[in-house]
Amino acid sequence: MSRTSVTVNQTAGGTLGGSSAHNVRNHLRLGNEAYDEAIRRFIPGYEQMLAAAADAVASVSPGLVLDLGAGTGALSEVLLARRKIGSVQLIDVDPEMLEKARERLSRFGGKARFSLRSFEDPLDPCGAVAASLSLHHIPTLEAKASLFKRIFTALRPGGVFVNADVNMPEDHPERDRLYRYWADHLVANGIAEERAWQYFKEWSDEDTYLPREAELNELRQAGFEAECMWADGPVGVLSAKKANDTPSGT
Repeated sequence: MSRTSVTVNQTAGGTLGGSSAHNVRNHLRLGNEAYDEAIRRFIPGYEQMLAAAADAVASVSPGLVLDLGAGTGALSEVLLARRKIGSVQLIDVDPEMLEKARERLSRFGGKARFSLRSFEDPLDPCGAVAASLSLHHIPTLEAKASLFKRIFTALRPGGVFVNADVNMPEDHPERDRLYRYWADHLVANGIAEERAWQYFKEWSDEDTYLPREAELNELRQAGFEAECMWADGPVGVLSAKKANDTPSGT
């Protein structure tokens, strides 16, 4: 494999929201207990990413927040630490990850709720929807656009959808540059370079990193006012607000 280019399957991915077969142990080749340590080695600016996402959610004083693909509850933990956030409903298809999240968030009591289900299931009315490193399991832009529309409908006027994830441009030189940046991050965190490129290849079996501008365009088509509010290489936080004068259910 070239060390300045990586071939990924742009149509790869599971079903919308993942299936019961998707879990961290199979996908990342590590046990759930090692996830929180490993993700910091894998993702550039991980802590800053979570903080930026939580700040965007808290800015609308949302009451209830839905955390899509909540995993071990890392994003939910940062959300619940924000005073303006009332409660978080964690949604995930992996029961082992949700059990770890229950342990992690036990100090928040009833402010943390847990739901073993898919993104495909109906979304409860809420003030905010957030996701961290989960929506790249949606395999196509069309399927992601459909989710954006359902999120828009679930949000109250003035609500916000925040997505922290990896994006990759279609332009090959720029994509190669971002993969090089990402590989350098893994190497700086003790992962051999050859293994870093192997990770990218393995992850492409289930992950689809769509262009950031394409996702922003679909968010705007769904009715949101959308922008990228933070980025570190291929990792970014998209903030999409529903106008205060937009009726629910539009």
